[in-house]
Amino acid sequence: MKLTYSPASPFARKVRIAAIELGLIDKIEFVPTAVAPGQPNDEYSRITPLKKLPVMILDNGDVILDSYVIVEYLDELAGGNKLIPVSGPARWKVKSEHSMLQGMLDAMLLCRYEAMVRPEELRWKAWSDDHWHRAWMGMARFEQQPDLMSRPFDIVSIGLVCVLGYADFRFADCGWRQAYPKLDAFHQKMLERESVKISLPPKA
Repeated sequence: MKLTYSPASPFARKVRIAAIELGLIDKIEFVPTAVAPGQPNDEYSRITPLKKLPVMILDNGDVILDSYVIVEYLDELAGGNKLIPVSGPARWKVKSEHSMLQGMLDAMLLCRYEAMVRPEELRWKAWSDDHWHRAWMGMARFEQQPDLMSRPFDIVSIGLVCVLGYADFRFADCGWRQAYPKLDAFHQKMLERESVKISLPPKA
């Protein structure tokens, strides 16, 4: 299997953490791939017209899109029910919580593009502030989860690690640790896991 990725991508990081936790990391060839708004990558667009990271390319040539779907595929490959419950209320709770985390990462990525890629005279501060508020309030929601420190290590734990790691990486002065001490404690605990430590993004 091949995985397109960038060390800076929180979505690719999610898959890397999952692959390590599931014991599948040695079965994946990692293919460094560069994508950015306004910069064509025709070769990658032929793999996925959405031009998003990551995608999984199976040995038979099939392509699996979206970090969650890739993790779901890997979870099933590893026997299932390790990172994503296979059925029942727990499955829908996990999928819903992960969707929130995915949306938070999307919002943060858009803020990053607005600040760093869009020409300054075209930037829309209210739009950017609104997207940042979505991510910030999502953190507030997870701060209030009573099982934050005791929940099983699953796709939600991985997604939350990637959100907080991306906040550190791209928004180092945002103050999330001071605002959300329970999330800070959760993140420090998660950094004890080898999969989380070795997948940290590079220094910004």
